[in-house]
Amino acid sequence: MEAAPPRGAPFAGAVLTGGRSRRMGRDKALLPVDGTAMARRVADALRRAGADPVVAVGGDQAALAALGLDWRRDRYPGEGPLGGLLSAFDALPGVDVVAVVATDLPALTAEVVGALLVELDAHDVALARTDRLEPLCGVWRARSAPVLGAAFERGERSIHRAVAQLDVVEVPVERAALRNVNVPADLDQ
Repeated sequence: MEAAPPRGAPFAGAVLTGGRSRRMGRDKALLPVDGTAMARRVADALRRAGADPVVAVGGDQAALAALGLDWRRDRYPGEGPLGGLLSAFDALPGVDVVAVVATDLPALTAEVVGALLVELDAHDVALARTDRLEPLCGVWRARSAPVLGAAFERGERSIHRAVAQLDVVEVPVERAALRNVNVPADLDQ
């Protein structure tokens, strides 16, 4: 059982579930890992960390609702994760801090989310880092949305490049907690 992370200011959670899952060959959000759909596993980790509410952004509305997830529309379908991130901000108006995580990180723990929250402090965003930066596992301040939105409007689709304009703190986390599942062979790891 996971220990509860430190509690702080209220925050919301968003699971990005709108990807095309081309390499997997089927909807990753609905793919079971240890008997639970990946989107549900990520949402549950966010809830255990204290996120309220937790929403699923994009993807199959009926299937995600059947998993008990609060589905929200992706305003920019097909425009990549930066569009999903902006849609998460739009889906949670009035929320100052949002933990945004990709659906394909089924080993995410509440402790990782808690560590990101602790390190956020006065920064714009706290992003998880293993051997590389993981911008789809982060805790974001809503004040980041206009900067990211302006980059998106200029044609930027890379979160890595868009965050260069923000005050980012990188938070080291265990690689196993951010095991990314993109292809069927990743399920066997």
